[in-house]
Amino acid sequence: MVEKVEKTETEWRSLLTPMEFAVLREAGTEQPWSGDYVSTHTEGTYHCRACDAPLFRSQAKYDSHCGWPSFYEPGEGDAVTLLQDTSHGMVRTEVRCAACGSHLGHVFDDGPVDHGGQRYCINSVSLKLDEA
Repeated sequence: MVEKVEKTETEWRSLLTPMEFAVLREAGTEQPWSGDYVSTHTEGTYHCRACDAPLFRSQAKYDSHCGWPSFYEPGEGDAVTLLQDTSHGMVRTEVRCAACGSHLGHVFDDGPVDHGGQRYCINSVSLKLDEA
């Protein structure tokens, strides 16, 4: 069971940079190829930048060449929540941190078939890597 993290908007703003707040709390998107973890192959666990909950393992990260870090599965079954996103005239599946509800990115059905076919396309600014 994921322990929930709740903070006021003021508290989140004091903890996050303006870019982090825009992505994590306002469902923004960083520019493709601009994030720290797009090409990283360092071993470890990727945590939510807002609340530090573990989200993805480096073993599930792969090069999708989409401009954002991609994973074929979350680290734990309840690490993330999925919500329908109908913004911008599209129907997509949004990925949020199950602990604090922060926006992480989206999941698509064009990932590696041998790992279930999912591509969790995640903003680098939503993550922080705890190196193993």
